[in-house]
Amino acid sequence: MAQVKTSSVIGMDRQEIADLVIEADEPGYRVKQIMDAVYRQRVESLEEISTLPQAFREKLARNGVGVGAAQIDNKFVSSDGTVRYLIGFADRQSVETVWMPEGDGGEAGDGSEAGDAAEHLVDDPHPRSTGGAKAFSENGGSIAARKRCATQNQNHTLPNPSYSSRGPRGRSTICISSQVGCAVDCHFCLTALLGVKRNLTAGEIVGQVCAVLKDQQVSPPEDRINLVFMGMGEPFLNYENFIKAARLLVECVGTAERRMTVSTAGIVPRIHDFGEETIRPKLAISLNASNDALRSQLMPLNKKWNLEMLIAAARNFPLRTREYVTFEYVLLGGVNDQPENAKQVAELLRGVRCKVNLIALNPGPGIDFKTPGDHQVAEFQKILRAGGIPAFVRRPRGRDIYAACGQLKRTVDLATFPEVQLQAISPVPER
Repeated sequence: MAQVKTSSVIGMDRQEIADLVIEADEPGYRVKQIMDAVYRQRVESLEEISTLPQAFREKLARNGVGVGAAQIDNKFVSSDGTVRYLIGFADRQSVETVWMPEGDGGEAGDGSEAGDAAEHLVDDPHPRSTGGAKAFSENGGSIAARKRCATQNQNHTLPNPSYSSRGPRGRSTICISSQVGCAVDCHFCLTALLGVKRNLTAGEIVGQVCAVLKDQQVSPPEDRINLVFMGMGEPFLNYENFIKAARLLVECVGTAERRMTVSTAGIVPRIHDFGEETIRPKLAISLNASNDALRSQLMPLNKKWNLEMLIAAARNFPLRTREYVTFEYVLLGGVNDQPENAKQVAELLRGVRCKVNLIALNPGPGIDFKTPGDHQVAEFQKILRAGGIPAFVRRPRGRDIYAACGQLKRTVDLATFPEVQLQAISPVPER
C-alpha cells in the first residue's frame, strides 16, 4: 500500500529531531525547543517557533522540512456535544476524527483509572450507590465478583448533562483514524463501504490528536483526555505507524498510556506482537458474533482468523495489573442479538480476563441491518452478566452527524434521524 512521504516534524521522535539539529550544527537544546513547540504548543508552521533562530528555521524550510500540522477542513457538531472533524491531507485524502465530551462509556470495566470513572457513570450514576461494578473492580474480576456485579447492577440510563464545547475535565475522548478508509469488510460498518485508500503515517495519526486538542483548547496530562484508535481503518493493518504514533502520544504529547485503547477486528498475529510492546494502549477486540458461521458472514476476516484463534490470542495476552481485554459486540436487530447468542458469547469468553461492550447498531445509508430495541439490548446484557461476564452498554455519541461507532464515512450530505436534530452544520470546502 502506498505511503505518503513526508518531511513533517510531526511524526518524528526525539532521535529524528536530534538528527535535524545535528545536521544543522545547532546546540542540543534545540531538540526540546522543537518538540515542545510542535507537540505541546501545537504550532502550525516553523515561523511560529520563535525560540529558534531565523537562520535555522530558513535552513529547515530549504531542506523541505515543515511542521506538517493536520488541517481541519470542517467540523460537524452534534446536539449531544460530540464533534466530528474532517481532517485533510496534502494528497487531497481525508479522514474523520471524533471528539466526545464525557466519552461514551467505552472504558467502563477495563480496570484502568479512566475505566473506573466511566464505570461509575455507566453502572452507578448516583454517588450514594455502591456495589456491583465496584465489587467487580475491587475483587479483580473474579467469577464471584462478576456474579455479584450481575445481581447488584441494573441497566442504568446515563444522566444527560448540558454539554459545553469543551466538556467536563477528565472524561473527554478523542476517537482517532489509522487509515483512509478500511480494508476490513465488516458488513455493518459505513467505513467499509469506502474500501481502503492508504495507511496514515505516524505523523498524520498524531496530527489528528494535536489538531483536536488545539481546537478544543485542552492539553494532556493537565486535562485527562482518553484516546481510542477506533476511527476509520484497522490499526493492526498499519501496525508500525500505529505503534510509533502511540509512542509519540505518550512521550511527546503527554497522553497517559493507561488512557489509550486500540480496537482490532482480530488480526491475530499482530495481537501477539502487540503484547510484546513496551508502550502499548489497552486492547479491544471486535467480536460481533457468537459463533464462526455468523462471524464469517458479518466479518469475512473470520475466515482467516477464526474464533478459536482469536479467543486463544486474547486468553494468552499479557495483561497488566487490573487490566482487562475488551470485547466489542455490535448488536444487529434479529441477527446476533438473541438470547441464544448471548449465552454462546458467555460460554465463549468463560475464563478469559475480559469484559464486553455492547453497541446497538448505529444506522446509516447502505447498511442493511436494523438497530435492536432497548429491551433487547438490556436482555443481552443481563444474560452476559448472569453468566459471569461484565457487560456494559456503550451509549451512541453523535449519531445525528454520523459520528457514532461504525458511521465514519467522510459524510458531507447529512440525513437527520427522526429522534434527533442536527446542529451547526456548515458546507465542506472543496480540496
